Amino acid sequence: MLSYQSMSEKQSTYSALKLSFELGYTIAIPIVVLALVGRLLDKKFETSPWLLIAGILLSLVVASVGLVVKFGKILASMRLEEKNEQKDKDSEKQKNSYEEQQHT
Repeated sequence: MLSYQSMSEKQSTYSALKLSFELGYTIAIPIVVLALVGRLLDKKFETSPWLLIAGILLSLVVASVGLVVKFGKILASMRLEEKNEQKDKDSEKQKNSYEEQQHT
């Protein structure tokens, strides 16, 4: 039987892996796609390497914006989780206080 802690550790590990894959794709996909598009356009218009460089620079901007958005979502979910935990603690305190008053 799995203990609560080992289940929590597995969930934490899964969350970390999920986050690293999401961030990796957020960075890698724009770089690969826009670099390839830049290379293809360089061949078509015979402007090598300028459109490739432009594609890479544009991909850095796109990846940076994607990371900012992802981090914003992560921070918002962490704040919400923290707020929910605080509500749970407050309601538990109220419950305990009410029970103590009932026993007195």
